[in-house]
Amino acid sequence: MSERQKPEPVQVVKGRRDAMLRRLVEGVPYIGFLGIQFDRRGDELTAVLPFQDMLIGNPMIPALHGGATAAFLEVTAIIELAWVMLWEDMEAGRIDPSAEGAPFPRLPKTIDFTVDYLRSGLPRDAYARARVNRSGRRYASVHVEAWQDNRSRLFAQATGHFLMPDKTD
Repeated sequence: MSERQKPEPVQVVKGRRDAMLRRLVEGVPYIGFLGIQFDRRGDELTAVLPFQDMLIGNPMIPALHGGATAAFLEVTAIIELAWVMLWEDMEAGRIDPSAEGAPFPRLPKTIDFTVDYLRSGLPRDAYARARVNRSGRRYASVHVEAWQDNRSRLFAQATGHFLMPDKTD
């Protein structure tokens, strides 16, 4: 086997994937403001919204603010879409997220986003996963589900439509 044909060591591949995800997340300051994190297992992402008192909208219940919930779902959808877009190029080595001065990937833009609040979000950590239903050259449709303690008891879900960035820009 020649040098060119040898598979990359697992740590190099993992490091490249983690660096790209970190670039995506750190490139959007609002994600950091809300404290949203992403757990990556292979190509699958789970968003985590760690509980903070500032996320409470109704202190009498107490319940997560609907705006914080919607933002969490929308951020999850956008990062998932960007991740799916970049995955193939990243795996083929066409994108090097660690390269000095590498341009930040353009993110999809929200066309519309509909949230279904199924129950009150409790004052605890929340999790979400997005599924890309359709992704074309210019348009994508994504479904997101959020839960807290039990994956089968969703507290919110959303469907969004996004304008995809032009790859030639």
